[in-house]
Amino acid sequence: MLSPLRYGVVGVGMMGCEHVRNLAAIDGCEVVAIADPHQPSRQNALQLAPLATEYLDYRQMLQKEKLDVLVIASPNFHHRQVLADALEYDLHLFVEKPLCITADECRQIIEIDRRAGKKDRVVWVGLEYRFMAPTARLIAEVANGSCGKLRMISIREHRFPFLKKVDDWNRFNRFTGGTLVEKCCHFFDLMTLLARAQPSKIYASGEQSVNHLDEIYDGAHPDILDNAFVTIDFTNGVRAMLDLSMFAEGGKNEQEICVVGDEGKIEALMPESVVRIGRRDAGRAGVKEIKVEQEHSVVAGLHAGASFVEHVEMQRAIRKKSPSLVTLQDGLISVAVGQAAQLSIAEGRVVDFGEVLN
Repeated sequence: MLSPLRYGVVGVGMMGCEHVRNLAAIDGCEVVAIADPHQPSRQNALQLAPLATEYLDYRQMLQKEKLDVLVIASPNFHHRQVLADALEYDLHLFVEKPLCITADECRQIIEIDRRAGKKDRVVWVGLEYRFMAPTARLIAEVANGSCGKLRMISIREHRFPFLKKVDDWNRFNRFTGGTLVEKCCHFFDLMTLLARAQPSKIYASGEQSVNHLDEIYDGAHPDILDNAFVTIDFTNGVRAMLDLSMFAEGGKNEQEICVVGDEGKIEALMPESVVRIGRRDAGRAGVKEIKVEQEHSVVAGLHAGASFVEHVEMQRAIRKKSPSLVTLQDGLISVAVGQAAQLSIAEGRVVDFGEVLN
């Protein structure tokens, strides 16, 4: 019988506790330590993992605990330093999205990991939308040729405003990387995965129109966008578009993903958890609607069980000494697209992806 993987978690706010909850439900692992300077957050996490040792400083946890895996779910602007410190140790890493808040920071982490030379280390970026059941089905259908040659991708996220966070860090671009990094790296990752090509040009339009306008924190007004359109050209001719509104609670589906190829169209709708597949030669009457849900063993939690699934997949990669399914390079690309889109809005121009990526 394999020995359980020993986990430490840095940052046990909402997403950190989500990871603790998922890990507690998976055989073959245990959360042995948590680190967070915020005492109420530690209290919440210890209710889920009562045997875990608590630390205020993650560096003490790294020094004192014998860990196999570290989960990093601290605020975005801490990721770069926590990753740099953790990569000095002989352990596997799971880091919540976004990998870092700028492409430059992501490149630094990739270089630190390369220099560390840990051949069998798994570093996994938490871009969990890949693992939501309808999204995973859509990805599989595209790969199987259900829509023919992919030409267009469109993603609509119409949702609620940013949630309250400890110290309100998510109200400011300097801490989040900007809305199109913080929130939308998920979608840029999906677009790149589906297109199977590198982004080439990005154009975006957006602003802060409704949310957080009257809020003030330490004398500063929030500067995060609450709506945007983003268009992306890929090097292979695929074109993609994101439609984001964060003041649109009055809709049936929060996310709608649509891909169109030369032979058909596929849609994934969440939280309805429905996939629609239509072929051009069958017309509207031939559209198939499929209810797609996670397996019964999956803990639903946030993101419809996707976080649970990605931990199971990461553990499989660790046990088999196989590569991560969501790599540091994937994390870099998703952040770089968001950064390019933020730059496009700030400067009112088309941004060549190489300006940000390189």
